[in-house]
Amino acid sequence: MALCLAVMAAAVFINVVLRYAFGSGVAASEELSRLLFVWMVFIGATAAYPLGEHMAFTSLLIPLRKKPHLMKLMTGLIRLAVLLACVLVGWGAWQQVVVGLDSQSVVLGYSSALLPLPALLSALVIGVIALTQLIRRTPLDLGHGVEVE
Repeated sequence: MALCLAVMAAAVFINVVLRYAFGSGVAASEELSRLLFVWMVFIGATAAYPLGEHMAFTSLLIPLRKKPHLMKLMTGLIRLAVLLACVLVGWGAWQQVVVGLDSQSVVLGYSSALLPLPALLSALVIGVIALTQLIRRTPLDLGHGVEVE
């Protein structure tokens, strides 16, 4: 993620300086920045999931702490919803990867399949983690919710 951010920042900075100082720019910087931004977002989302750092409605779940059976049921439903979301995102991303295999980006010439690929990989990894947590019946970590909300 840091490497993506560093390359994006350098490319955009150089492009801005060239445009304002010399009246020209590097056409590839926008395309490169867009590609790296997409990858950075999905790498971050994948890294955040196992740590429980995604958006959560912990205020709805905290009252269930005193009702363990209801909390287990809700945890299972949440994990099933995550799995469903991963299947939907993964399926859509796969379709976009297949479409992108036959086309290339305008300036840099990379395969257009590289743009939806991180969504597919992220959906696969998060789906495997959620399925593992569902099978192992890993409890939800609600400890961070107090500071966040």
